[in-house]
Amino acid sequence: MKITLLPGDGIGPEVVGAAVEVLKVVAEKFNQSVSFNEQLVGGCSYDKYGTPLTDEVLSACYDSDAVLLGAVGGTKWEMLPQNLKPEAALLKLRKALGLYNNIRPAKVYSALLSSSTLKPEVLEGTDFVILRELTGDVYFGEPRGYDENKGWNTMIYTKEEVVRIAKYAFNIARTRGNRVTSVDKANVLDCSQFWRKVVHEVHQDYPDVQLNDMYVDNAAMQIVRNPKQFDVILTQNLFGDILSDIAAMITGSLGMLPSASLGSKYALYEPVHGSAPDIAGQGKANPLATISSVAMMFAYSFQMHKAAELIEKAIEKTLSMGYRTADIFSAENILVSTSQMKDAVIENFNQIFDEQALSVFTL
Repeated sequence: MKITLLPGDGIGPEVVGAAVEVLKVVAEKFNQSVSFNEQLVGGCSYDKYGTPLTDEVLSACYDSDAVLLGAVGGTKWEMLPQNLKPEAALLKLRKALGLYNNIRPAKVYSALLSSSTLKPEVLEGTDFVILRELTGDVYFGEPRGYDENKGWNTMIYTKEEVVRIAKYAFNIARTRGNRVTSVDKANVLDCSQFWRKVVHEVHQDYPDVQLNDMYVDNAAMQIVRNPKQFDVILTQNLFGDILSDIAAMITGSLGMLPSASLGSKYALYEPVHGSAPDIAGQGKANPLATISSVAMMFAYSFQMHKAAELIEKAIEKTLSMGYRTADIFSAENILVSTSQMKDAVIENFNQIFDEQALSVFTL
């Protein structure tokens, strides 16, 4: 397994460092060799090279089996031109690697029901996934720009772009609850009308999967009002960017949710949260989203679903024991640092792995 590490800015190096320690333990338990190639990306890359993403980093990503990213950005670089901001590296990575499908699960751990601002009875049982199309929409549409009197962006989708992620949504729904909610703004946007038309055309090949349409403003409300109603949410790039952060917060913290960005050849894994420069270097960052992203890496890039399952079980056990980083801490919990949370996950993973190995051995 060849993995390119892009820790990035702020708390990125801390959470990636913690997740890599978990990754090494898991790989060893499953007798897998792993090598790492760490590179700069984002603001730290701009500071050293004058660009947020170098050609050398792209080459390293092309030469890897998977990419693990921390976070990029910060107030230090806010006034840079758009093409030099740390976030420009993400857009370029997605486009260059053909990462058209962003998968963001929103699953609520029972131990964290009290961490959300929603009532436990509203939140309990929530388990859905957002599929966000990544390479179209206003993020990449041309023309774009601004002058003294106006600013403009182009929202655009091709049929190929909509078809490929719609197929993925219906296929993943077949492994879950067989329900897809396609989110758009077809009542006012021509681009969304096109999106809805193509999604329904693709749906004809999946008659066993239930499809319903929902406007994005209603979807935002429904995620907060009744999140259990969703199974698979399929949506455009801009809307997915917003809805996935809403989903993150109802589960208790942005520090809890992982993501996978997949293409036909390459894959990138990253936590949903940002770089949080205000707590960088203080040991306060929550590494669980990045550790969960490693679990997704084992599942999607290496087809090691058992490894992914055991990582998630280790996270759940760690939380059930009351361990919390500052973002999810409350008075009845045990406050731990980034490193201590990582250590607890590793200890629980080893215990669960050994128990299951013993169980198989004694059958």
